[in-house]
Amino acid sequence: MWMSTFSRFALPALQRSTSAMACQALRACRRPAKAAGPLPSWLTSAQLRGHQTLGSASLPLARHSVRHVRALDEDRLMEVEWEDGGHSLYPFTWLRDNCQCPLCTLESAQARKLLMSDLDVHTGVDVVEVTNDNKVSIVWPDQHTSVFDAEWLKKRCFSTAARQAMQEELFLNERYYWDSKLRIPTADYQEVLHDDKAALAWLLALRRVGIVYLKGAPVEQGQVARLAERIGYLRLTFYGHTWQVQDKYMANNVAYTSGRLSLHTDYPALHFAPGVQFLHCINQAVEGGESEVVDGFHMAEQLRREDPEAYRILASLHVDFTDTGMDYCDFMLQSKKCIIDVDGEGRVVRINYNNATRDSVLDLPLHQVQPFYRALKAYVDIMNRAENVVTYRMEPGDIVTFDNWRLLHGRRSYISRPDMLRHLEGAYLDWDEVMSRLRILRSSVNEDV
Repeated sequence: MWMSTFSRFALPALQRSTSAMACQALRACRRPAKAAGPLPSWLTSAQLRGHQTLGSASLPLARHSVRHVRALDEDRLMEVEWEDGGHSLYPFTWLRDNCQCPLCTLESAQARKLLMSDLDVHTGVDVVEVTNDNKVSIVWPDQHTSVFDAEWLKKRCFSTAARQAMQEELFLNERYYWDSKLRIPTADYQEVLHDDKAALAWLLALRRVGIVYLKGAPVEQGQVARLAERIGYLRLTFYGHTWQVQDKYMANNVAYTSGRLSLHTDYPALHFAPGVQFLHCINQAVEGGESEVVDGFHMAEQLRREDPEAYRILASLHVDFTDTGMDYCDFMLQSKKCIIDVDGEGRVVRINYNNATRDSVLDLPLHQVQPFYRALKAYVDIMNRAENVVTYRMEPGDIVTFDNWRLLHGRRSYISRPDMLRHLEGAYLDWDEVMSRLRILRSSVNEDV
């Protein structure tokens, strides 16, 4: 049985309408400065199977019709007037560059064949008109003809609202921020493996919330690889395709000891750290070994509000990370990263922090060293506040899946016996293949409705 907090997370992305619930979902995701706490009531109203909930959530696509088109030659723009009264503007050069005819586009690959060297970036148009089947036809000065579907054009409108909607559809950048009150979204391992709607709901929750718990996996090695195959392929690292988290003599990683692990992201010593991590509990310790997670994006926003200067330092100064040892093969890694990565719009997109692999080499001018330490301590202190940490204990057959670019995870120390040794199997994936599978599943599920 799915927890409703999980299955309902699929609704905003699956509904292609402006329903009240979808709008409320986006508004909830766009309040990053406020700790989410418990999931909203509209996400927890009932305990439902994800399969049933998703089926009822998908609605028919809205269709758009063109009322009129005209060329604005002086501005080199085409104006489309829609039947609903809206207007969209499209540059001539962009339209020519994206001609969908077989000479200009390889339809089987949805790839452009028209070469940039052959594109007239100052082109005009000879004729623009609406066809009988409500498409837009353009005849260019060289008499080449382009025909555009109304829906295709509408989705690529250059208005601010349309561009934001398209980026959200493509990348699902909106997040649901949380603290210690989070009830981790939970799903059934077998359903995720065998049902497309279940798999889609899992990946949507993984993207929005950052962590999803899967129950009911066989208590044997190989299950994280099976789960990865549901998406695409595993990310090979210096620790192998999968790796075993156990007490190890002369451990080459602090995770392979029974001591406490402080909150961290994995592999900041790689320039491109894995985006998603799976951990499968095969055996649990006799005592201790509880897992801890915090929402690193939410903690960064708290730091921005409470200590803007500390936030600025961690988002601008590059820190050295290192990792050296022998596992899948021998390795000697070095990287330089900001603790808090932000994009061009100032949005937090990645956290890079592992105290164990933070290098003693600190490539900063002398006057920046103390401010850096003060800033990092402020961020870590926020992360360690009890009201921000979610604690859970994995049992055999449980798999936790989480966003390694966003969540920081840790573990309490534990005690094992020879007949009950703690054993987790782990694996990594990159967000590229996870998002690829999410888009494919979203498309197939919508087509089946």
